[in-house]
Amino acid sequence: QVQLVESGGGLVQAGDSLRLSCAASGVSWSDFAMGWFRQAPGKEREYVAGVTSSGAGTHYADSVKGRFTISRVNAKNIVYLQMNNLKAEDTAVYYCAARLWTDMIATGVESYNAWGQGTQVTVSP
Repeated sequence: QVQLVESGGGLVQAGDSLRLSCAASGVSWSDFAMGWFRQAPGKEREYVAGVTSSGAGTHYADSVKGRFTISRVNAKNIVYLQMNNLKAEDTAVYYCAARLWTDMIATGVESYNAWGQGTQVTVSP
């Protein structure tokens, strides 16, 4: 059974940076694509970024392109989300998700099989 645990959230000011981490256990880490999603109060969960199993391929939502970077270190079973130039509209609970047994990045929530518990990111204006 896959277990995902996020960390690194917090309260920052607009323009600051944060790095989120997602540690995985329970399966062979290199077998699946990973994604980051976020959910703001009263809104649906939305895709933020994805990375292929090797880490060579990445994809971003337009709203974060150029500011966020997703990466993974397979030797450590960790995927990161580096967030720079944060804006108030980035405030949300951030979730990492695994797309088991496939190397393809997907943007839909329904395409991911396992989820972490989430970490809160709050950006003050």
